[in-house]
Amino acid sequence: MMGAGKTTVGKRLAKAIGWQFVDLDQYIENATGVSVTTIFEIEGEAGFRQREAQALKQLATAGKMVIATGGGVVLDPINRARLGASGIVVYLRASPELLYERTRHDKSRPLLQVADPLARIAGLVEQRDPLYREVADTIIEANAGLTNAVNAIDRAISSHD
Repeated sequence: MMGAGKTTVGKRLAKAIGWQFVDLDQYIENATGVSVTTIFEIEGEAGFRQREAQALKQLATAGKMVIATGGGVVLDPINRARLGASGIVVYLRASPELLYERTRHDKSRPLLQVADPLARIAGLVEQRDPLYREVADTIIEANAGLTNAVNAIDRAISSHD
């Protein structure tokens, strides 16, 4: 979910294990030359999700890469299958309240530009949580702290080797 800490934890994990880090949203922005917000404005969520699926397809088999996906990547069953087949999937789980606190001042999140962002986040969590659980090899509580999260993920990777 947006605000769970995927980019922060992903960068730290990649550095700790010596792998490359890629933020999927940033990858899409670099490929298109425009922001995710602009893509949403021009193409809508459906257009963005198509771009997201294509980017994931390109990166999923690269190997030795930590990929921080967008929160909605799990909505597509093909993406979930691709994630599951490509490596270890970590779900950084967070409560809607924590996600709201982390994102409430961020105007670059198109799905939260609504009258009641907390309610929107709660709805997204309700919709996506079962999908994250379906594909995740391990679930880490996002409020566990950065070092604890990285260590837990590192242990999960080690146990899969």
